[in-house]
Amino acid sequence: MAIHQNCHLIGVIGGKGGVGKSIFAANLTVALTNELRARVLLVDLDSRSCGDQNIITGLKPKRTVAEVANFAGVLSPLTLDQLVAVHPSGFHYIAAVNSGDQVLSGSGVLFKKQLASLSQFYNFIVVDLGNDFSDLQLAVIEDASALLTLTTPEVLAVNQTRKVMNDLIAATVPAEFFQMVINNLGRTSLDPKLIAQTLGRPVIGLIPQDEVTVYASVQRSTPFVLTAPQAPISQAYFEIVRRLTGGVLQKLKALSRPSGLKAKTSPGSALESAKPSELGASGRNKGKQREISPLTQLKMQIHSALIREMDLKKDMSNMVGDPAKEQELRNKTQKTISQLVDKLGAGMGRDERSSIIKQVLDEALGLGPLEELLADPSVSEIMVNGFDKIYVEKGGKVQLSTVHFTSNQQLRNVIERIVTPLGRRIDEKMPYCDARLQDGSRVNAVIEPLAIDGPSLTIRKFPTDRATIDTYVAKWGSMTPSMADFLRLCVEQGLNIIISGGTGTGKTTLLNVLSGFIPTSERIVTIEDAAELQLKQDHVVRLETRPANMEGSGEITIRDLVRNSLRMRPDRIVVGECRDGAALDMLSAMNTGHDGSMTTVHANNPREAVSRLETLCLMAGMELPARAIREQIASAVNLIVQISRLSDGTRKISNITEVVGMQGETVTLQEVFKFKEEGFDKNRRVVGQFQATGLIPTFIEKFEQRGISVPRQMFTTQVQSQPTAPAKAVGARPTGTAGTPSAATPTATGITQPVKKVSGDGGKR
Repeated sequence: MAIHQNCHLIGVIGGKGGVGKSIFAANLTVALTNELRARVLLVDLDSRSCGDQNIITGLKPKRTVAEVANFAGVLSPLTLDQLVAVHPSGFHYIAAVNSGDQVLSGSGVLFKKQLASLSQFYNFIVVDLGNDFSDLQLAVIEDASALLTLTTPEVLAVNQTRKVMNDLIAATVPAEFFQMVINNLGRTSLDPKLIAQTLGRPVIGLIPQDEVTVYASVQRSTPFVLTAPQAPISQAYFEIVRRLTGGVLQKLKALSRPSGLKAKTSPGSALESAKPSELGASGRNKGKQREISPLTQLKMQIHSALIREMDLKKDMSNMVGDPAKEQELRNKTQKTISQLVDKLGAGMGRDERSSIIKQVLDEALGLGPLEELLADPSVSEIMVNGFDKIYVEKGGKVQLSTVHFTSNQQLRNVIERIVTPLGRRIDEKMPYCDARLQDGSRVNAVIEPLAIDGPSLTIRKFPTDRATIDTYVAKWGSMTPSMADFLRLCVEQGLNIIISGGTGTGKTTLLNVLSGFIPTSERIVTIEDAAELQLKQDHVVRLETRPANMEGSGEITIRDLVRNSLRMRPDRIVVGECRDGAALDMLSAMNTGHDGSMTTVHANNPREAVSRLETLCLMAGMELPARAIREQIASAVNLIVQISRLSDGTRKISNITEVVGMQGETVTLQEVFKFKEEGFDKNRRVVGQFQATGLIPTFIEKFEQRGISVPRQMFTTQVQSQPTAPAKAVGARPTGTAGTPSAATPTATGITQPVKKVSGDGGKR
């Protein structure tokens, strides 16, 4: 909701305390009321207010800013009397505080909405903003028609005023909004022309020094514009009112809500004459070029000018690892961009101006249009197919986003900005690269000549809300509580586990969750291509591969790190993914005392996961017979957890399978839990059931020999219907055997799970 079209919001700010800002705001309000016979509202929004406006105006507040912000009623002429105090001269007033012992508070968003509603009843709203700007003041500044900036003709005051203006300009407030007023102008004061030149803004008002009149008005708690309307100081206020309402406010309000950038595309202008080829745009097909909008062309001009103004490459290299320098560079760059926008995009509206400043800043110091997608929590993966097509995954579904890069060169610059700080390179000799972002998000980039249609970039975002086993059970419905308890038990007791699944199924996320069950007393070594795992334990050594250098030497592979990790006295080895001969070294480690190790492989089901491991071992070049490799797999791997992404985008633990041993030439598998699909509901979400097969894993006997009691009910033939939407927890788990739901009792997923007894041989074949 915006300020009413017939109302002007005038903000009053000061460069420093003591320049007479509060007295100016009160007397300006009276001058507007008397000169124009207008309805005017005065709002005290000075964060350092001690009730100054209460004293200056002589009014007792009805409601404070915080109370107005939280007002739940409907604003009307009747309810208006409950909120505002009315001065005898006719203007209305909302106070910051009731007394000096209170502190200004209130939600900027809520008060901004209330102010927009109040604007329908007034011609002018004058807001005393002070000189300290929090979210509350900045929210009001966003809707202001003008900012009357008060200073006194003194060197220190002018210097402080310039700093405040620069800070607000860097925060995307247009420079045109600042209308300078010089207060307490005397014979020995600085020349107003010099002040205007220093601040870079014209002076709209000169208020003469008259301490006697000002002091007397404060003593009487009555603005001097009322008590001494003919005094030179009062006449100066009326002159300011006439200048403001003579076209200045209308012009500035139109500036804040423009129709577009039509003025910048006139024939012969820089934007009109620029050719797409000169702006760096390239088509996806030869001879075909994307039409570039005037807004995009303006961004390119601003970015080019920014490069000429600042040596960003040098500045960014000097700030690495220093948060203070990073923030300093960001502030400096934002200020420069704001000045360039005012210069090259004069007449631009506030919203478009702020948007362009943010976009150019993201391109200069960040990842360009990807910053918006990375900040969106609903986006789990970003796929860039050339500069003009960016796909995202939301809720398991892939869709085309509305953002895009301006050119392939901009996309290439972003890729280099990602990989360079990690000591990696991407060029014609090495046209693909794996990397990661600072938050742990995994990145893969491919450039020309391998990528025919322009650079390709894939980012798998690291979730800000870290998934837990409860997330899989209660929020996502990806497994049952019994399955979660079983996996927890297997990890704690040191079973070797392989997590199997396709691309994008969530193997690494599940590996990260299961790794959290490793006891804190054990030493863990993690090995990855690009570090993604975030283990909670303290005793963790994280290793990451290294690509070859420009001479083609110095490459460190996962296989090298697995072999080296055996000399690091690990209790557990966790490998992010086995995709080559490292699988043989991983199996060797599992067979040589490093129980409880885990890794992931790409496979469609547990049986194919075994075949995949066998194939990867053959890639090691050891020329081992197939039976020897299968024996290694059968003796090393205890459990295979299969995770699948279903057609509706949801992820499920589709199988938990035990590797029993060898039978002839075949590795024997035994399914413990599985997910059975049964169709779709009306929303095309997959409906299915988690089932326990009734088969008891052979390693349970070893657990019991260690004194670990494992309830057999966990493996009974149980069925849980899969809901069409994530279920909410309905209460605590039932007491009794360790983590086992009772018959027909709601589990932690809020679904009744019947339990059937298994007769016969206790679950054995």
